[in-house]
Amino acid sequence: MKVAFLVAPEGVEQIELTDPWQAVIDAGGTPSLLSTTGGRIQAFNHLDKADTFEVDKQVGQAAVEDYDGLVLPGGVANPDFLRTDDSAVSFVREFFQTGKPVAVICHGPWTLVEADVVRGRKITSWPSLKTDLRNAGANWVDEQVSVCTEGPNTLISSRKPDDLKAFNEAFVREFQTVSA
Repeated sequence: MKVAFLVAPEGVEQIELTDPWQAVIDAGGTPSLLSTTGGRIQAFNHLDKADTFEVDKQVGQAAVEDYDGLVLPGGVANPDFLRTDDSAVSFVREFFQTGKPVAVICHGPWTLVEADVVRGRKITSWPSLKTDLRNAGANWVDEQVSVCTEGPNTLISSRKPDDLKAFNEAFVREFQTVSA
């Protein structure tokens, strides 16, 4: 199971990157860090700088067919930056077009809104995104984890770091079925 993690050069919520990353490793998979630039990305613990992480590949040079699934961690600044980058938005949209599963947590769905892939889909998120997601045509729900199979691909979503255990279990289970 090879999993792409797409993040901006700075602003990703560290636990929403590292915890799912470790879940992929624990399941015998291979995570890969993609960003809009090379080098290192700056993670945050809420509003405070945390660790930096080495980028494996720039998203503009990545191919969707090389991955079994996509994880979009949150953090307020992270998806807000990604949604302004054409290569990041195109990469996300292609996952939906090819029917590959996508997992997203917290503020991560902002990138999905920009890619116009939530219409008619059930999704959860950080509560402040509820109106944005509904305005984009999504069916927003307040659940620990939502698994939507109605559409071209499976969409797994969670609200916040407190939901990470359920989120990790749900997306790893789904990604493993795709890679089998």
